[in-house]
Amino acid sequence: MKTKRTNREIGFTIVELIVVIMVVAVLAALVVPQIARRQRRDSRIGCTNNLKQVSLAFRLWAGDNADKMPMQVSVTNGGAMEWMEAGNVWKIFLVMSNELSTPKILFCPQDGNPNRIQATAFDLTAQPAYSGPVPFTNDNNVSYFVGVEADEVYPTRILAGDSNLEMNQKTVAHGFLNLWTNSPVRWDKTRHEKQCGNIALADGSVQNCTKAQLQKLLAETLIQTNRLLIP
Repeated sequence: MKTKRTNREIGFTIVELIVVIMVVAVLAALVVPQIARRQRRDSRIGCTNNLKQVSLAFRLWAGDNADKMPMQVSVTNGGAMEWMEAGNVWKIFLVMSNELSTPKILFCPQDGNPNRIQATAFDLTAQPAYSGPVPFTNDNNVSYFVGVEADEVYPTRILAGDSNLEMNQKTVAHGFLNLWTNSPVRWDKTRHEKQCGNIALADGSVQNCTKAQLQKLLAETLIQTNRLLIP
């Protein structure tokens, strides 16, 4: 003869359900922050790798052009001097399209600027389309500034870096930014945690640095004014 199963035997009690919910909540509280930290760390590493590739592209291009950076070579000779002087960051990278291979690396994984769009093709004839190529056509496709005084002869000069900079607690505007050793410059909070940023130097190295470390880099460039071109 079969015995009749009670509700107690086939389901949770209210107390057991509450315990399960509390355990799940505790596990979520422990795991979610770890996942978020890992994602931020991976994004920061991705940004560092981007700048290493950017730095390598500059050096490869210079190797084929009498050791001069694109900013030091006239447009008529295949460089970007006049475009740089007009304030066009993307044009500097465009002349290095062969060395860069893809414009994807010019976009920081943590770039929080809603106007920024990661381009996927250097081909200017490519048209944006659903799941199709996004053409590289303007400074909104670039997350990194260019140090226009960079020169392979001076390996500690700033070549490129995260463009989310602040001066006097105000976000810097598109165009040229002149920095001295004591300039009140720092990164804002829209990208890497703890207001750190990535800087690529003319020797090909990439450094993650705080505001104080950025001030030190400015001093080590041994030039009166560091000119950065902000996209």
